[in-house]
Amino acid sequence: MSNRGSVHHLELWVADLNEAIESWGWLLERLGYQLSDQWTNGRSWHQHQMYIVLEAGPDRVVARHDRLRPGLNHVAFFAGSRSEVDAIVTEAHDHGWNLLFPDRHPFAGGSTTYTGYLENSAGFEVELVANDEVTI
Repeated sequence: MSNRGSVHHLELWVADLNEAIESWGWLLERLGYQLSDQWTNGRSWHQHQMYIVLEAGPDRVVARHDRLRPGLNHVAFFAGSRSEVDAIVTEAHDHGWNLLFPDRHPFAGGSTTYTGYLENSAGFEVELVANDEVTI
């Protein structure tokens, strides 16, 4: 099986590394990623062959991320069963994430996909998809 076309890594530039570690670090570890590297301006987490980097290096422009502007809208993760999605959504508020579209949760993405949409204080959005809801 080839990994051709698979995502190798994501690198997210953040305005505040400590704030990003609180929200993203918690979420990534909750989803099974492991902290694999850390340096003055960044951290990375690995899971299988994929890794995600948070970096607040000196070359970035400090501003709040806006998911409605051109660029990254959101990152979607398989998050386990429906009950695991629910548990993460419940815990997320204590780690800097807020539930988006609460009036349509957990079917904000449509009636056939069980998801939780979260946004952190920096404006990044994640979609947590129940594994048993997706057929590829």
